Amino acid sequence: MFPPHPDPASASSSSRFSRRLIWLVLAAVLIGLVLFFLLRSKAPAEGGPNPWTGPVAVKVEAARVEDFTVQLQAIGTVTPYNTVTVRSRVDGELARVLVREGQHVERGQLLAEIDARPFRVQLAQAQGQQQQNMAQLKNAESELARYEQLFKQDAVARQQLDRQAALVQQLRGTLQSDQAQVDNAKLQLSYTRIEAPISGRVGLRRVDAGNLITANDANGLFTLLQTKPISVLFNVPETQIAQVRTAYAGDVKPVAEAWDRNASKRLAQGRLETLDNQIDVATGTLRLKARFENADDSLFPNQFVNLRLALQKLPNAVTIPLDAVQYGSRGSYVYAINDGKATVRMLELGPSSNGRVVVAKGLNKDEAVVLEGLDRLREGREVIVTEGAAAPAASPVAETAAPAAR
Repeated sequence: MFPPHPDPASASSSSRFSRRLIWLVLAAVLIGLVLFFLLRSKAPAEGGPNPWTGPVAVKVEAARVEDFTVQLQAIGTVTPYNTVTVRSRVDGELARVLVREGQHVERGQLLAEIDARPFRVQLAQAQGQQQQNMAQLKNAESELARYEQLFKQDAVARQQLDRQAALVQQLRGTLQSDQAQVDNAKLQLSYTRIEAPISGRVGLRRVDAGNLITANDANGLFTLLQTKPISVLFNVPETQIAQVRTAYAGDVKPVAEAWDRNASKRLAQGRLETLDNQIDVATGTLRLKARFENADDSLFPNQFVNLRLALQKLPNAVTIPLDAVQYGSRGSYVYAINDGKATVRMLELGPSSNGRVVVAKGLNKDEAVVLEGLDRLREGREVIVTEGAAAPAASPVAETAAPAAR
């Protein structure tokens, strides 16, 4: 059997109903969109001005004229001015250690003593031998004087006189050798007193009293570091060497400042002392040394510090906060305030530091630049200046980074 054919009239009626339903849904969606946008545009008008089109609240600060110090910034290593490993010059028993670990000692201060009894015995032996030879020399000189008298009387032969004179000379040479032996014994005895060759701080002790020690032991008794004054070693790139040498050649050596690891606290102030005599070809840098008096022990050996070296002072430079500077495709710019509106100023910038930057061109003294509210500004936008602008930095200096000291 074949299936019944659909009724044409019923199919046409169903199709018309579907089309009407689709049109009704589209109309409802369209009406909803229109109402949404109408209500959205009216809401700000009822509640107040539209924040996206009204004046922008900003904080500003005026550009100022001040002396600006250009500085080079580098990572430095605090290094003792002198380092001495205290060793014994003679063998023997370490009798006493007279200093504490970490104690500051002065040059010439007694640090330790070695048992001196064997060296006193050696000195006594040398002195006894010297006395014996002195007696022989005195007797030979007396004989020589008698032979000279007899030779004048033609009572002795010339050969006998010469033999006695040679004996006197021999004994004088022996006596001189004896004196050297005595001096050496005194020197060895003096080495039993170990004194500080420099002023500095004592390190951890490596040998305790009562131990037998040998001369010139590689480990030594302890180390002695001179920390007053102290130095900081750091490197500068080859491109900045000319600027550093110019500053170093001045009448007054450049000021160096040592800051802590976070660059938030200045630890000490000193001066650049010397430059190395060649550039390191492996790193393309030059090594420098700065000297710090370190009277308060604020710098500690092998400590890493942020070093700032003053290279040049720019008098009467126009400076602004670094936070005010924006960067675009055309270069650096700021928003300045003119008659209550924001205007874009393209700038030519100089060195920067401590949150401020030198403006070489593009801005005048006392012109106000925007610090906060920058994200909603555009050319000609009206602004409302609020109070509480950020305070300027106390000591403007310009920093340029340099590699860490090796």
